[in-house]
Amino acid sequence: MNPLLSRLQPYPFERLKQLFAPITPNPAYSPISLGIGEPRHATPPLVLAALADATQALAAYPATAGLPALRDACAGWVHRRYGVALNAATQVLPVNGSREALFAFAQTVIDPSRPHATVVCPNPFYQIYEGAALLAGATPYYAPSDPALNFNVNWDSVPEAVWANTQLLFVCSPGNPTGSVMPMADWEKLFALSDRYGFVMASDECYSEIYFRDEPPLGGLEAAVKLGRTDFKNLVAFTSLSKRSNVPGMRSGFVAGDANILKQFLLYRTYHGSAMSGMVQAASVAAWNDEAHVVANRAMYRDKFAAVTPLLAEVMDVRLPDAGFYLWAAVPGGDDVAFARDLLAQYNVTVLPGSYLARESHSIGDAKGFNPGAGRIRTALVAETAECLEAARRIVAFIRNSNP
Repeated sequence: MNPLLSRLQPYPFERLKQLFAPITPNPAYSPISLGIGEPRHATPPLVLAALADATQALAAYPATAGLPALRDACAGWVHRRYGVALNAATQVLPVNGSREALFAFAQTVIDPSRPHATVVCPNPFYQIYEGAALLAGATPYYAPSDPALNFNVNWDSVPEAVWANTQLLFVCSPGNPTGSVMPMADWEKLFALSDRYGFVMASDECYSEIYFRDEPPLGGLEAAVKLGRTDFKNLVAFTSLSKRSNVPGMRSGFVAGDANILKQFLLYRTYHGSAMSGMVQAASVAAWNDEAHVVANRAMYRDKFAAVTPLLAEVMDVRLPDAGFYLWAAVPGGDDVAFARDLLAQYNVTVLPGSYLARESHSIGDAKGFNPGAGRIRTALVAETAECLEAARRIVAFIRNSNP
């Protein structure tokens, strides 16, 4: 067996399953799960119709590079959304969802023969970043989010020796689980570091279309163009239809950016066998070409968060995020694991302990490690508003009854 498999840590939901194994939830309450970030709004009818109309595509092997119509639709969306012009033939590549692509990308980019191969990722983080780094033969470096910086990473805290060995940087904006959007000043700083040390940046932007401010979140390609970097050197952005269009089961997204890197990524994917089904490609074209369902979806999230956030804020340190569908809330008492366990036992509501989404980090000059997710929970407001409100009321009752 590949010895690198032994370096993988249990997935957060496996840890949650083990935590909850001895618990019998209070049968007086129906179960409500806020633990998994799986979109549960209705799939747009235009996507279902496109799938049904493309069944003939099952009779042929799909091309790994995707149909020209799909690449054109992806490039067109990027232009409408960010004002960025892409060459659809060389700077866009369809992928089977951002999760699969993020993992495969690290296998393409990392050269494990170089000493001290390092992958930098935010902390807390989407666990695929860590697994992708480890199985590519690299060592992850966990750069902790800073509450004083709206839960963005203080990139100045990463030692120069780490940057010197870095081959790949994962950026997640809007962030999972924090909902923070990285500002232009940070992008400018990271581009300068990439130029100096030569590492590649993978910008995970799958939450970009669920936002709560008037201005949509800044994207990596958009930041590059504003800084005069129209060749997108060492930058690849990842996006997905799962959250934008409520189709997580389609496993559809695309990557865009540096044409030289995408050429090599396509080569890897050709051997990896990761071509997107022709049916899914047809439905994806329909989804990327329509914005009305995205606006309606965003409005539902805005209404839901406007109802739930003030209720939880009565008893917790929590605020409306910049974007995404998570609330990143501090728990009274600071024990996020005990909070999640007891909440399920007493009120049958599932949330995810923040410490399960993070790893121990170290501040400069401080040998004592800390987990930047400890003391917080991630609540995924993906269900209908009524169910999310009921869960919020139970959380409020749980906290008030635990701290009379």
